[in-house]
Amino acid sequence: MAAQASSPLPTTMRFITAPTAGAPEVMSLTTGPLPTFGPQDVLIRVSYAGVNRPDLAQRSGNYAPPPGASPIMGLEVAGEIVALGENVTRWKAGDRVCALTPGGGYAEYCSAPAAHCMPVPAGLSMLEAAGVPENFFTVWVNVFDTCQLKAGEKLLVHGGSSGIGLTAIQLAKSFGAEVFTTVGNEDKAAFCKKIGADYVFNYKTQDWMAAIATITQRKGVNVILDMVGGSYIEKNLRSLALEGRYCFIAFLEGGKAEVDFRPLMMKRQTITGSTLRARPDMQKAAIAAALEARVWPLLASGKVKPVVYKTFALEDVVEAHRLMESSAHIGKIMLKVAD
Repeated sequence: MAAQASSPLPTTMRFITAPTAGAPEVMSLTTGPLPTFGPQDVLIRVSYAGVNRPDLAQRSGNYAPPPGASPIMGLEVAGEIVALGENVTRWKAGDRVCALTPGGGYAEYCSAPAAHCMPVPAGLSMLEAAGVPENFFTVWVNVFDTCQLKAGEKLLVHGGSSGIGLTAIQLAKSFGAEVFTTVGNEDKAAFCKKIGADYVFNYKTQDWMAAIATITQRKGVNVILDMVGGSYIEKNLRSLALEGRYCFIAFLEGGKAEVDFRPLMMKRQTITGSTLRARPDMQKAAIAAALEARVWPLLASGKVKPVVYKTFALEDVVEAHRLMESSAHIGKIMLKVAD
């Protein structure tokens, strides 16, 4: 038995479908039934949804939803709870939340585990709040939980102008770390410096590995967050400090490389990696709780803020994916679903 808002819900909704894998053009707007939800879930009327690279991978046929997840793309939303499962006690109909979803965000209604929902942070718009979950969950669990970045340490994050990169820069600086990052042009470099990065390298014109060696007096950085892979793998290992930690979250340049691992042994380094979507619900609930306790005050104070680059209407999702594929953006690409 589910409790829901006083106004009746519609029987159908608009959502984005991609019936075959392929280029952005395989996506289109269609109509279908509202999602079902379980006793531990809530149903959200979506105002905004974030566009993320895993969505592109799913659309291309390279990132299948986990068992039981919605086949609709979209891993983060913000909106209003309109119905809730019988075992949900924290939330009520009408609450404004942002949520990490297992899928289904590119739609007017989306179900999500109640424990993966968080209140819209004070001072943030619904648009900004929708751009928080995927990036902040990812950075928190990899940089702070797994790699244990500490105040006074050095973090290297590749793709500094991406949503992940800008989140990592801001959080690392807020917790007292020194931040190094790589970007693809001078506009992106200037933005990363403005938002707090200590050292920014244009990988198209600079030898970032040599620069880091000089700046750190060949001691290297303590933590590396890498979404590139490929030719960066060997360079990252050579740039990693004694007992440094190296975390993979994506492989934009591929997952294969020829690597000499002897320095890893001599310097007692650690390599790890993870995806967020397939983690057990309890783990994601713990990340949500940590974010509310440690990061929500930073968002409320304005010390940390999601950066929204451009917002598209839901029906313009093809253009949103094209923009992300171009890598011309700085920060988040968003979909407006409803007011």
